[in-house]
Amino acid sequence: MSDRQPRTRADAQRTRGSRARTAPRGRGGAGARPSRRKVWVKRGLWSVAGLFLLGVLGFGVAYAMTDIPQPNEMVTAQASIVYYSDGKTELARLSDEGGNRESVKLSEISPNMQHAILAAEDRNFYQNNGISPTGIARAVWVALKGGSATQGGSTITQQYVKNYFLTQDRTISRKVREILISLKIDQQQSKDQILENYLNTIYYGRGAYGIETAAKAYFGTSAKDLTPAQAALLASVVRGPSLYDPTLGEEQKKNAESRSAYILDAMVAQNWLTPAERAKATFPKVLPVRTHQLSGVSGYIVDLVKKELVNKYKLTESDIQRGGLRVTSTIDRAKQKAAAKAVADERPDQPDVHVGLVSIVPGDGAIRALYGGKDFAKRPLNNATQAKMQAGSTFKIFSLIAALQSGDVSTKTRFDGSSPQYFPEFADPNGTTEAARRGRVENYGNEQFGRIDLLRATGHSVNTVFAQVNKIAGPENTMKAAQAAGVRSKLNPNMANVLGTDYVTVLDMANAYATIAAQGVHAEPYLVKQVRFQDSGVPTIDAEPKTQRVFDQPLMTDVIDAMQEPVKPGGTAQYVGQNLGRPAAGKTGTSESYRSAWFDGYVPQLETAVGLYRSDPKTGDELPMENLPKAGDITGGTYPARIWTAYMKAALEGVDVARFPAPAHINEGADPPRPTTQAPPPPPQTSQAPPTTSAPPPTTSAPPPPSPTPTPTPTPSKTNGPPPSPTPTPSITGLQPSPRPS
Repeated sequence: MSDRQPRTRADAQRTRGSRARTAPRGRGGAGARPSRRKVWVKRGLWSVAGLFLLGVLGFGVAYAMTDIPQPNEMVTAQASIVYYSDGKTELARLSDEGGNRESVKLSEISPNMQHAILAAEDRNFYQNNGISPTGIARAVWVALKGGSATQGGSTITQQYVKNYFLTQDRTISRKVREILISLKIDQQQSKDQILENYLNTIYYGRGAYGIETAAKAYFGTSAKDLTPAQAALLASVVRGPSLYDPTLGEEQKKNAESRSAYILDAMVAQNWLTPAERAKATFPKVLPVRTHQLSGVSGYIVDLVKKELVNKYKLTESDIQRGGLRVTSTIDRAKQKAAAKAVADERPDQPDVHVGLVSIVPGDGAIRALYGGKDFAKRPLNNATQAKMQAGSTFKIFSLIAALQSGDVSTKTRFDGSSPQYFPEFADPNGTTEAARRGRVENYGNEQFGRIDLLRATGHSVNTVFAQVNKIAGPENTMKAAQAAGVRSKLNPNMANVLGTDYVTVLDMANAYATIAAQGVHAEPYLVKQVRFQDSGVPTIDAEPKTQRVFDQPLMTDVIDAMQEPVKPGGTAQYVGQNLGRPAAGKTGTSESYRSAWFDGYVPQLETAVGLYRSDPKTGDELPMENLPKAGDITGGTYPARIWTAYMKAALEGVDVARFPAPAHINEGADPPRPTTQAPPPPPQTSQAPPTTSAPPPTTSAPPPPSPTPTPTPTPSKTNGPPPSPTPTPSITGLQPSPRPS
């Protein structure tokens, strides 16, 4: 730098400016000023420190003010009750009998069980202070992202506090209380005492609270005698009995085997089990579930209510078993009683014939009555919601809908109703008979109708006419109409679906026909009307019908008009019209070899579907319902129609007679379709007449005799009934259609 002194004021000012620009800005620089950025950083750090201090003080105050509930509050759990739709009359209790806990000392609990639960839930239990900081941080992070406030790993102490000292709500405030109480519990009780209380109060499924009750429920033994394999299984079911009880199904068994192996391996890693002991620990034999509450006809309803609470409202099994819930169902007491009586009075005298019934409110979805079987405890397969059978002629209505939607036909369009007829679209090149290979379709009893309109064809369930209808509609559109109406079982878009080759449940068909009764408004079926909690701070759950218009109203008025034909004199369900005493609409269905029989019908205020099938009590194989010693041939127009009528007469007592809407007569100018059949082929080169039972499955029912004693004489088309085993979702592979009966 130059040592020259400034000679003028301007020189001096320039010199000062130059020095100011070149002066160091570090800490030692003369005249250095703190930057704005550093000021804000310091302020931010002080703010964070202040907030941290306030948080610590707040946590300390909250900790000091939090009281630990008395231990006896853990055993004041109340049974959850299901009421009929009036909200007052008890239908059943959701909590299983045998749910009373039987507490034992930790010294009376097998070390295998103690180690298994620690390996599964909290391996650092004896080292931690009652909480998991990493689990809490994870829960906070999930909550900030919009997830559940209760997510995150919990220690055994936290689980103990959450399930038995607190309510079952899912809020951040409850999570904070859980943490505070867990810290206090860890300070005031020994680890052994906490573990003992936890094992004695946790829910293991099967109505079993506490390890002693669970050991007896699963293995018929005492907690002190549990083997490593048994202990590992019980430590697994704690996560969710419905997911890990191996007796509930193949999926649950796989879950239990995988989880048990994981726990046993963890016990070896923690030196609680030797490798040799681990090698001997094979998956244990488990006792079958002893059902108490879920018995009788109401057992099927209670089972479905439980599933709806878990699947739809995300309540836990602990909530249901000990939460003191007050559940109002949609089941009407008088209607449910009428359903059970109608089945008992009108069913065929044949023990291996099974009956399913569902009654539902059109446009709302509330299930008013449900008959899934005689005794859930003896046969848990629900004939109304799980058993699947071929739909038979009840499926013709979906082809009618699809054909009317096409605009090419109206209900007044006339078709050739002669029998038999041959359709290339129905031909099966691999058929075992000449008739099957040429696509033969015939009417029930080979009845001849000449040219008839769709109204009369629906009333008489004319197979040859509806084969032509499905060619116009298209099998895929028939399938889509069924799905839109509410059929939730898997369907296939084959040409023969019009004759009922698909397997469906009674609930499927009740739901679908209820959509028609509601003039095109579909409603999701439901059984839970309201859920009230013991804790007044938890909001009451009120069900809201979930509805959607899926069909145009004018279209539906024409379909309803056609569906009144079967109950008129000469129709396949004339018994209904003769005995109900009010306007009704519906459709019969009988599958080939009489393996299923249906009547599905409605008045404007109520829809009801009834389905029957027969199965071998030992193997579960489907059996035909023909030439039975005391029942003869079972078709849709006989026992199903009688059960339906007996139920509806009682269910509609005091209900005003309502009229159906007038038909809109859409597509009235549609031209009649051109002939779509082939001339009968020449007889095959054989001395015998060609068989007549191999084309697509027919599905109509002959009308029952007017006398009270049913003596049917029809010929239906193939369907399979489900096995009587307790498989949760049975599905039998049906035989390929053979177009004879209807």
